[in-house]
Amino acid sequence: MRLRGLFTVGVTGALVLAGCSSTSEPESPPVDASALAGSVTEDALVAHLEELQTIADDNDGNRAAGTPGYEASVDYVAQVLTDNGFDVQTPEFEFHNFDVAAEKLRSHDRDLEVRALSYSPSTGPDGLTARLVPARQDETPGCEATDYDGLDVNGAIVLVDRGICPFSAKQQIAAERGASAVIVVNNEDGPMSGGTLGDPSAGKIPTGGVSRADGDALRQGGGDVTLTLDTSTETSTSRNVIAQTTTGSTDDVVMVGAHLDSVPEGPGINDNGTGVAAILETAVQLGGSPDADNTVRFAFWGAEELGLLGSEAYVTGLSEEERNDIALYLNFDMLGSENAGYLTYDGDNSDNVGEGPGPEGSAGIERTFVDYLGKNGIAANGTDFDGRSDYGPFIEQKIPSGGVFSGADDKKTAEEAQKWGGTPDAVFDKHYHSPTDTLANIDRAALAKNASAVAYAVGVYAESLAGPNGVPTGADREKARAAQ
Repeated sequence: MRLRGLFTVGVTGALVLAGCSSTSEPESPPVDASALAGSVTEDALVAHLEELQTIADDNDGNRAAGTPGYEASVDYVAQVLTDNGFDVQTPEFEFHNFDVAAEKLRSHDRDLEVRALSYSPSTGPDGLTARLVPARQDETPGCEATDYDGLDVNGAIVLVDRGICPFSAKQQIAAERGASAVIVVNNEDGPMSGGTLGDPSAGKIPTGGVSRADGDALRQGGGDVTLTLDTSTETSTSRNVIAQTTTGSTDDVVMVGAHLDSVPEGPGINDNGTGVAAILETAVQLGGSPDADNTVRFAFWGAEELGLLGSEAYVTGLSEEERNDIALYLNFDMLGSENAGYLTYDGDNSDNVGEGPGPEGSAGIERTFVDYLGKNGIAANGTDFDGRSDYGPFIEQKIPSGGVFSGADDKKTAEEAQKWGGTPDAVFDKHYHSPTDTLANIDRAALAKNASAVAYAVGVYAESLAGPNGVPTGADREKARAAQ
């Protein structure tokens, strides 16, 4: 699961699993959702996690995108799926990894907080010192070349307010007027976070952002400033794993996903080995040729931790018809947090927190999980579609989405601890994005319960999209998405 505010980075490449209508005869009895849920055992889940832990241990302690550890993870997952009769592809996509070694800003004798906008060119480690020239403060700050008329910006560091036009346009215009760098002032309290120039090719001069308060101080202080944005951008490729059953209607695809990469800081066994293990073992138990009405497509995403890159590349690479063939998307990211919660994505926005409801059909998916967990003695809470995991690109395309989640860096409330056990006022997973995100720190019981819910939902929708917890089908789905 990626951090809030992590820079979004660009991707290229069409990732479409070639598929025509499934015609193979099923090799197993009709899918029974409850039986499928019961077949996903704790021992089997842990066996997958042991493999991922070993891969990390053998590859500098991580399975991050662009590393040998990630490639070995792809090979392991793809082999398991192939051995169980799935059509498997591992399509490549391109991504840009933006790294910041230093971010510093000094005005007179004061150090100010500055954050590099993603894909900012580098000042080099020694930084640059130049006159600070504020752009005019108007309704389109720094968005027009005339904003600098009468100002000597040649060689200067330009200070410009945020607003109206993209950051890339502001720095492009300043560069064309001869500026050596740009500092963008936030239009709200707090530091500038999540700012981006959009693409490495857009970066012309070093560009950083400061808070509104620091921007005001800079504007009043004037004089020379020293800006250090020691940055680099590296273009790499990664792979997704896409596996599809050979049976079921390809007009109503049940898509199931989990990101396969870890952060560079650790092995990523909860984030997101647990999601990987849950859908991988569900695939094993389902088999490649189940007697199901609908095709099931499993996706193991690359470079999620860099900004949902694998899932974004996949979704944008689909044609409109191929996107419409996806009936729903189920996402699983962190299922065995040490101080575990039992959370379902809030498809109907009944919690009224953060983002609104998911696309039509998401409420039904939420009920499927809530009902199943409830029947197994677990009263689930909702969790917001906050854009931190791979459901994001699917929701943008109005594809019904849902899933379960055991919590990351938010704190478990006293009420939640009373419901589920664990420690109140402590984060769900103190090992999140760290070297200690290992097999030793997984709540195996929570993983087993969440994984059974994963398998149950896959079984339900593999058999039917109808019913009280169903999602739109065929032409109804197309109409629903057009109306949203």
